[in-house]
Amino acid sequence: MARTKEFDPDAVLQSALELFWERGYEATSMADLVERLGIGRASIYATYGNKRDLYLKALDRYGELRCGPLARELSEPGPALPPVRAVVRRFAAEAADEACRARGCLVTNTAAELAPHDSAAARRVELSWTHLETLLHSALLRAQAQGELAEERDARALARMLLVLLQGLRVVGKASSDPALVRDAAEQALALLD
Repeated sequence: MARTKEFDPDAVLQSALELFWERGYEATSMADLVERLGIGRASIYATYGNKRDLYLKALDRYGELRCGPLARELSEPGPALPPVRAVVRRFAAEAADEACRARGCLVTNTAAELAPHDSAAARRVELSWTHLETLLHSALLRAQAQGELAEERDARALARMLLVLLQGLRVVGKASSDPALVRDAAEQALALLD
C-alpha cells in the first residue's frame, strides 16, 4: 500500500522556488533543499524528480505567479498606454529597490545561469519572454486602435524593445547601486511611446 504524503507538495514547491530564487541553481545543493523544504531526499526525488527537475518546476510556478497578474494589468479595458508605462516603471522600481535587487527576476537569472547550456531552461526563458512580448504587443496594438499611439509606429518592434529593456533593467539593477541608472533608462524608453 502506498504511503500518503505527509507534506503539501505545492507549499514545498513554493519553498523550493524561494530558495532557488535567493541562491540560484548552482549554489543550491540537495542538502540545502532538504533543510529548507523539511522533507527527505527520497521524498524530493519521488515527488519532483532530481534537482534540475525541481528547479524547472519552480521556474514554471514562478511564471504562473508572475504572468497572470501582468496579463490582467496589460489587458484592462480603457486606455492601453498607461498600464504599459506602469509596468515599465514598476520593473525599474523593482530593479532599483534594495530588497528586490538581490534576487532579481528568476527568469532573467535563469537566462544568465542556465539557458546557455540547458535547453529545457532556455525553452522556458524563451516562452516567458514570448509571452511578455505578446502581452506588450497586444497592449500597443490596442493603443494604436484607440489613437494613443501613431498607427505608423511598429508595435511589434516597440514591444520587443520594451521586452529587452525590461530584462536589461533586471540585469543592470542587480549589479548597480545607482537607482537613477535604471529609472533614467526606463523613462527614455517610455519617451519613445509618445
